[in-house]
Amino acid sequence: MAKGLLIAAFDFSNAQADEFHDWYDLEHVPERQAIPGFGACERWISEDAPNVAIATYDLDALDVMHSEAYRAIAYDNLSVWSKRVTTMCDRLLRFEGTQINPGDAEAPAGAGGLLLNTMNIAPEVEDDFNAWYDQEHLPALAAVPGTLAARRYRTGPNELGDDEGSHRYVAIYHLTSPEVTWSEAWKTAANTPWTERMRPHFRDHLRILTRAYVRAETAP
Repeated sequence: MAKGLLIAAFDFSNAQADEFHDWYDLEHVPERQAIPGFGACERWISEDAPNVAIATYDLDALDVMHSEAYRAIAYDNLSVWSKRVTTMCDRLLRFEGTQINPGDAEAPAGAGGLLLNTMNIAPEVEDDFNAWYDQEHLPALAAVPGTLAARRYRTGPNELGDDEGSHRYVAIYHLTSPEVTWSEAWKTAANTPWTERMRPHFRDHLRILTRAYVRAETAP
């Protein structure tokens, strides 16, 4: 069965940073780690905007999002703390999707960086877009030294059978560090004639380069 993914990205500039991180570290992530079907739960901070945070949650399958265990802590059942903090933040992205390439890969251990690319695509070139991503782009970036994993996702149907979310496609790249994307090997892999042909058809493109979040130590 294909793996799933949940992503949440926030700009927490209007929140207290210490409360935002405490909420994530002490309540939000532990709640989800306890739910059957959740795998790696990882946090990342933008290299370009230190008040932009991403959380990625590996799922055994997208159906985990519809489970009773998840419903008990999510949607209308969010905690008071969750409602308080998220109200103060600007949500940049919430994505729920199924892994379409390679299909069953899991998050690697020890990544120091993550690149998130998410977009919609003009319908008339969607077949070419998927061929480009699967046949050239993803394999080329996966082969760059320092890339630990490269995975693609597409939004999954909700309970009504409709695709949901603001973005249809996501690609995430686990990296030894964010600096991998500055290498000549990465630039060569990411800028091919086929790539240049596809870029004008991207819609709602969001690219966030991040470093692995490390919780600050507190004084005793």
